[in-house]
Amino acid sequence: MRAICLYLHIHQPVRYREYSIFDVSNNSNYFQDNYNGRQSNERIFRKVAAKSYKPMLDLLEHNMNLYPDFKVSFSITGTWLDQAEKWGPEFIAQIKRMVKRGQAEIVGETYYHSLAFFYDLDEFNDQVAQHSAKIQKLFGVKPQVFRNTELSYNDSLARWADAHGYKGILAEGWDKILGWRSPNHVYRPLGCSNLKLLLKNYRLSDDIAFRFSNRGWSEWPLTVPKYQNWLDHDCLRGNLINLFMDFETFGEHQWEDTGIFDFMNTLIPDWLGQYDNKFLTVSEACDFSEPADEISMPETVTWADTERDLSAWLSNSMQTSAMQEIYSMRKQVLATKDVSLINDWRYMTTSDHPYAMCTKYWNDGDVHAYFSAYSSPYEAYMYFENVLRDLKYRINHKTN
Repeated sequence: MRAICLYLHIHQPVRYREYSIFDVSNNSNYFQDNYNGRQSNERIFRKVAAKSYKPMLDLLEHNMNLYPDFKVSFSITGTWLDQAEKWGPEFIAQIKRMVKRGQAEIVGETYYHSLAFFYDLDEFNDQVAQHSAKIQKLFGVKPQVFRNTELSYNDSLARWADAHGYKGILAEGWDKILGWRSPNHVYRPLGCSNLKLLLKNYRLSDDIAFRFSNRGWSEWPLTVPKYQNWLDHDCLRGNLINLFMDFETFGEHQWEDTGIFDFMNTLIPDWLGQYDNKFLTVSEACDFSEPADEISMPETVTWADTERDLSAWLSNSMQTSAMQEIYSMRKQVLATKDVSLINDWRYMTTSDHPYAMCTKYWNDGDVHAYFSAYSSPYEAYMYFENVLRDLKYRINHKTN
């Protein structure tokens, strides 16, 4: 059997607005949606919904109706779910239908798409538990496979997931780690007795996620027959192809006029039309075979930027200062027992915020600028710091 494990990550941060120093101690509505249209969370959500969420969910459900063997896995952040409950409850209902019919699986993660694992393990555990509870409430299932924010992964995280009873964990299939080995196998993380490791086939994933519409790419245009040929060839290195990418690849990063939806509508039946080809959920992929080898990642690997490390979020003094400061507030924040304050603070732990402060150049810098809601990394940092000042004011007001 040859199988594709298609995993799509669904996320929207709750963006803080242009929060002025003059707002501190006067207005604690950091995320208000009618401040200067470009920063409106509702406007951004509805725009992406029209371009990506609706057409792609419709495409997936349509193919599930046509092909019972078509399956997909989603990781869905709590910040996206919070916004979808307000502005797109039909999308939650649609995903619930897919899960109920057994053709979609939900992956576990942190509720707030945070880097908490690297700063405060108690906070990390709380956010994972909060996410699991939300998934069980909305979809009636408990996540069996885990992914950390931005596929950030190391041996310590694997041991945590193994100890917490997860069946599998997702990571980047990075050449510097794999060496001669292929990502097209199930692996066992170092020191884990039960946990399975699924590695992203980044070349075949990124052909769709990043290169599909690039007219300067030597392989443009990417057609289904050409991609099928690449899949066939890659299966010589192992029969499990893990295609991991952002959900917004479809319609937002690769616009409809690139042909991305037509491409997927053709690829799904063409792959299933070949003898013994399957689509598997992440849990099914964990059972695809016995582990081919043991993999160790002592240093953190992510799926972001050319370095595949944490430098997208922690490469300059603004980013490191912002993250150290936000996590240093945890005990004081929780001590207030103010649900609204705690939720506001946790929204500020979302990794998109330090990402917007990145000062990288060239190709990585272009990607960071595309995803930022701010005019510059320095503006993003300034507003972030102003929000922290007000959070501290609210803490002091509660405790005094």
